[in-house]
Amino acid sequence: MIRVGNLDKSIEFYTELLGMKLIKKKDYPHGEFTLAFLSFDENDKEPFLELTYNWGISNYEIGKGFGHIALGVENIFAICDEIKTKGGKITREPGPMKGSTSILAFVEDPDGYKVELLQR
Repeated sequence: MIRVGNLDKSIEFYTELLGMKLIKKKDYPHGEFTLAFLSFDENDKEPFLELTYNWGISNYEIGKGFGHIALGVENIFAICDEIKTKGGKITREPGPMKGSTSILAFVEDPDGYKVELLQR
């Protein structure tokens, strides 16, 4: 779960740029928050990622304990090209991880969270 400052913008990022599907979105008026659940497969019973929007809070300090979200992808170069075409921010272009043959890239979501893309 990550807390986001603009739920619509975050849902757009994860669905339009990273190809996830919005599985469920629910308001909780008693607690003044909304939850959105996303996955890569719209038939998943268990969501992959939970976004929490606390009403009236537009940004958060990310903090030192959080590293990044990591997602395995099939064609990292094509995905990064598409992300750039759609206006997404690539903070590390696809390439080998230092001391490894793993190919990875990093993209930043609208709240500044880092998302690692790892070639599968």
